[in-house]
Amino acid sequence: MIFRAYKVQLDVNNKQQTLLLQNIGCARWAYNWAVSKKKEALDSKENIPSAMDLHKELNKLKKTAVPWMYHSSKSSPQNALRDCDKAFQNFFRGLKKKNKMVGFPKFKSKKNDKQSFRLHGAILVKLDCIKLPRIGELKLMEKDYIPTNCKILSATVSKRANKWFVSVQVETPDRERSSVKNGVVGVDLGIKTLATCSDGATYKNPKALKKNLKKLKCKQKQLSRKKKGSKNYGKSKQKLAKLHYHISNIRKDCLHKTTSKIIDENQVIVLEDLKVSNMMKNHCLAQAISDVGLYEFRRQIEYKAKWNGRKVVFADTFYPSSKLCSRCGWKNSDLKLTDRIFECKICDMKMDRDLNASLNLKQIYTVSSTEIQACGEQSSENENSLSCSVKQEFNKKSRVYILKVCL
Repeated sequence: MIFRAYKVQLDVNNKQQTLLLQNIGCARWAYNWAVSKKKEALDSKENIPSAMDLHKELNKLKKTAVPWMYHSSKSSPQNALRDCDKAFQNFFRGLKKKNKMVGFPKFKSKKNDKQSFRLHGAILVKLDCIKLPRIGELKLMEKDYIPTNCKILSATVSKRANKWFVSVQVETPDRERSSVKNGVVGVDLGIKTLATCSDGATYKNPKALKKNLKKLKCKQKQLSRKKKGSKNYGKSKQKLAKLHYHISNIRKDCLHKTTSKIIDENQVIVLEDLKVSNMMKNHCLAQAISDVGLYEFRRQIEYKAKWNGRKVVFADTFYPSSKLCSRCGWKNSDLKLTDRIFECKICDMKMDRDLNASLNLKQIYTVSSTEIQACGEQSSENENSLSCSVKQEFNKKSRVYILKVCL
């Protein structure tokens, strides 16, 4: 069985919009209340209450302190408490692993453009509408997109740029794998071009942020000149949010089309294990790197490969794919980022830098798989981490990397 989510825009009227806003406020209040309760327990060095403990306490508060929560679905605060519990688990797990990216859970604000709540229970999907508990039927902008014959697990209603969406998570049976033409492909990600494959295919980077940066600065300047809390401030804020949403849609559309095509045409995909957080520390390239969406590309490749029965292999983080010659293995240690053509001094090969890197990534899997077949070994434990499993020897005189295969 495979878990999939289908996201569709909603067509709501004023009454339905009020009900959705009530559920959002209910979920936000429950989350902030849970964060404050857990923080008080941490400060007093007591046992941190779980989501179940907080839910029992919240049921008692409904009768006296917060009776307005009865107008919303009970699933909204329940899932908010579970989300708060998961946020604290991620925070403590990050402390053990010394991961600075996972910070302490913060309070949610109603001023944030992204608002959402999650429901479960009696959810019914029809051809052109969806029925949610305590809310009723909501019209869908796209008909016959969400499957009606699958088991529905949950529904998440979100608001962004003054538009409402519903994301339905369903459980579907595993579909049959389609046959592919190519076997192995190496994919080199970059800024100039989004992806360069070892078969010669290239995918352009839309550069959504760079092309709309002037408009974004203009909208941001208009917002900063408005008085906070006024109606003009709210209108200008909505225009800025709409432009941000437009930029993100351009980027997502390009990423989905690129990853889907790579998955459909290849059986094994070899990628670089990039540390995007470390790459973002370069302030000269941080904006361009964030505009590409490197981690989102990897995430889509991974789950789409799982759905279609493909295999994803990651090269080592420090593997010099751009500096090695794909023909003889010579390493150019003086290669700069501005050098777009790779020139080998041993075999006189001249090739595009990104294409050469993708060919080196492809050789990682082909040589390592040959080694496994020759030695009779199986790598069932870590089949997705074949990065540089072949032995490499470096000749100091000729500055050549030699890939050794056990025969």
